Amino acid sequence: MKTGTIISVIAASMLAISCGQATNANSAQAKKDISIQLYSVRSLIGSFGNAKNDYKPLLDTLAKMGYTSVEAASYSDGKFYGQDPAQFKADVEATGMKVLSSHINRYLTDKELKSGDFSETLKWWDACIAAHKAAGMEYLVMPYLGVPATVKDLQTYCDYFNAVGKKCLENGIKFGYHNHAHEFQKVEGKEVMYDYMLQHTDPQYVFFEMDVYWAVIGDASPVEYFKKYPGRFKVLHIKDEKEIGQSGMVGFDAIFNNAKTAGVENIVVEVERYSYDDIARSIKESIEYLEAAPFVPASY
Repeated sequence: MKTGTIISVIAASMLAISCGQATNANSAQAKKDISIQLYSVRSLIGSFGNAKNDYKPLLDTLAKMGYTSVEAASYSDGKFYGQDPAQFKADVEATGMKVLSSHINRYLTDKELKSGDFSETLKWWDACIAAHKAAGMEYLVMPYLGVPATVKDLQTYCDYFNAVGKKCLENGIKFGYHNHAHEFQKVEGKEVMYDYMLQHTDPQYVFFEMDVYWAVIGDASPVEYFKKYPGRFKVLHIKDEKEIGQSGMVGFDAIFNNAKTAGVENIVVEVERYSYDDIARSIKESIEYLEAAPFVPASY
């Protein structure tokens, strides 16, 4: 069976589940602005340059589940999931969703890190930013940075992020950084990586997309960070061990109750691991939890 046919069949199954599992409580709720990180359905749509064909049925299914926008994870050579930026934007908008954001990594070379001169890598961002602008992206997010060997290297990355963020701002896009758990470690036994980044990046140019699950795994309190660095967290990755709200590990009520302090503008669901063989069930249960939760507002 061809890849496109497989995706269409799975998407049809997902749609049936999404319709069949709707509850009266969900029906009574106003539609909420909830984005979906497409890495959540990576086995169906691809990720990080490995696009799969015929994603339209899948996008349509996600929209019918209740998701209102998408965060991409497949930018490569000027394209998103193998499509030109304008076409990707049109395909997403045809479902009633919008294009919200995108994850893209571009690391400094060893030479640039040593010298502090990253002008060559900044040239790469010009085409990247232009493609994201054409796709209608509001946010462009770097999703990963390993723990630097030295505080000096970390400072160079902060300077680099400021420079990229300035370029993005000039094009009407906000640039941010998404954490995992290791950012709550100390660099050279001196500086907590995440705090240092928050303190040494310019709020005008760099925001933080806090992944609340990874923060908890890193023994950090999302709410404490919101209060310590108010207004810096324009986007939240709403994630759990598997389906959202089922592990009891993440205090989602406290997180959402402090969203205004954090500066939250949008939330993005990411389901990285699943309890079931059926991805649809995990994706649907996650949005159902947020739709039903009284502490999750309709918008920000």
